[in-house]
Amino acid sequence: MSELTRLSATEARQLLDSKAITSVELTEAHLERIAEVDERVHGYLHVMTDVAREQAQRADNAIQSGQAAGLTGIPVALKDILCTVDAPTTAASHILENYVSPYDATVVKKLREQNAVFLGKANTDEFAMGSSTENSAFGTTRNPWDLNRVPGGSSGGSAATVAAHEAMLSLGSDTGGSIRQPAGFCGVVGLKPTYGRVSRFGLIAFASSLDQIGPFSRTVHDAALMLNTVAGHDPRDSTSINTEVPDYTASLGYDLTGKRIGIAREYTIEGLEAGVSAAFDAAVKVLRDLGAELVDVSLPHTEYALATYYITAPAEASANLARFDGIKYGNRKEEATLQETYLRTRGEGFGPEVKRRIMLGTYALSSGYYDAYYVKAQKVRTLIKRDFDQAFEKVDAIVAPTSPTVAFPIGSRTDDPYQMYLADVFTIPANMAGIPGISIPGGLSDGLPVGLQLLGKAFDEATLLSIAHAYEQATDWHAREPARLS
Repeated sequence: MSELTRLSATEARQLLDSKAITSVELTEAHLERIAEVDERVHGYLHVMTDVAREQAQRADNAIQSGQAAGLTGIPVALKDILCTVDAPTTAASHILENYVSPYDATVVKKLREQNAVFLGKANTDEFAMGSSTENSAFGTTRNPWDLNRVPGGSSGGSAATVAAHEAMLSLGSDTGGSIRQPAGFCGVVGLKPTYGRVSRFGLIAFASSLDQIGPFSRTVHDAALMLNTVAGHDPRDSTSINTEVPDYTASLGYDLTGKRIGIAREYTIEGLEAGVSAAFDAAVKVLRDLGAELVDVSLPHTEYALATYYITAPAEASANLARFDGIKYGNRKEEATLQETYLRTRGEGFGPEVKRRIMLGTYALSSGYYDAYYVKAQKVRTLIKRDFDQAFEKVDAIVAPTSPTVAFPIGSRTDDPYQMYLADVFTIPANMAGIPGISIPGGLSDGLPVGLQLLGKAFDEATLLSIAHAYEQATDWHAREPARLS
């Protein structure tokens, strides 16, 4: 492996600015790494080789003229539900196979303006619906730590490319844990910002009241660097909040004296693996040794979060995916009548999990069931948010495992959707409440990464990043690498 691909984005920034390396050299090293390992990992659906080389040269020109910004010249991967004008955006679905968007997502536009380098579009569960990236229509991404295990989902490709040193940074999306859970499984950092902190314009929507775009990285400082770039108000997104964006890299600390961190009893559940529990207990001790005060808190409606999510998210998916009919864009299967065209296009275009969620959502929204299911779920969602509001009156953040297990074997849960959904049991509540969350490397269990999750107050990503950075610098879990791909 080239030493250049081992650099953090922060280290690469310093070397680029000092002219010790060029973006062209950095980009070529990553393209070589992709050629070397991605046939085994399958983290990318589309490698943007020509685009990357052009952008790298442009970045070097900007650096030479003194116009470098935060991510100028840094190679990144983009989850394939983010619209790009110069590469296909398929949402890992046959219904959008080879589709190229006429516009960039806002986050893509912001990266482009800084002269970041786009290595390619990362694999995902189809329309971001899944917890393992096994639902991609174009093949399963594999976990770099163990190629027989899942990388998590739905942003499994975004996590795996960073873990396998095929990208320095990547962007994913988190609807019920789809950044944090794969970050935990792949041993990298994954940040879900507050709902409304990052524009969703140009994100192919799964569940519009839950989706949020965020970064993957190998260090907390790198995640802060990416958030600096993509955060901010966007008038094209009606859910984007017009509030100040601080410099997140300036808030990173090493000392947790005076910080109050909550431990919720509801996150101790049956099914929590012994190795995950042991790693979590050890991580809590590190936080205490760093000066944090650990406080017991209660989130009593957490037990209803999974059920509430699987009414809310499929209902919104049912509405959002109605636009994919083969008429306006995407693949079309022509039949004699319009109805037959719709039925064949959607029947052949969508995969089993997408169909399952559309049917669940349509049922929950149907006459006679709307009040019994959807309306009731929204009331419970309010209670879940209230639980967090009350807890954050006492603490600065809440700590929990990212997932109850380490990465599970490919194929082990595909026949049991309920067991698959349980992989997100610790991450879903944050989406229901709209609060930020981050997963950082927090240990190993049987040689596989364990994620440590921190949840924070709305729009207080700075505190989460500060706590995460202090923990990271006191441990070496973030420096561990998947030996099987070395």
